[in-house]
Amino acid sequence: QVQLVESGGGLVQAGGSLRLSCAASGRTFSSYSTGWFRQAPGKEREFAAAISWDGDTTYFADSVRGRFTISRDNAKNTVYLQMNSLKPEDTAVYYCAEKRQRYGIAVYTGEYDYWGQGTQVTVSS
Repeated sequence: QVQLVESGGGLVQAGGSLRLSCAASGRTFSSYSTGWFRQAPGKEREFAAAISWDGDTTYFADSVRGRFTISRDNAKNTVYLQMNSLKPEDTAVYYCAEKRQRYGIAVYTGEYDYWGQGTQVTVSS
């Protein structure tokens, strides 16, 4: 069973930066795409960013494009979400997810096979 553990969340002032990490273990398939989602209080979980297994394809929600970047180090079984120019509206629990997928990415929650427990990101104004 794949296990995903997020880290790197915390409290930051508006305009600041954080880097989230998603460490995977227990993989049994050869390739996985990875996504980051977020859920603010009282709102539905929403897509933020995704990256293909080979790292060549990335995609971002309009709300974070230009401020967030996503990358991966498959040798370390880790995917990163670099978040810059943070805004109070970025406050949410951030989840990483993986899909057994050799090519491409996924953007819908229902497409993913495994989920982490989440890490809280709070941006103060």
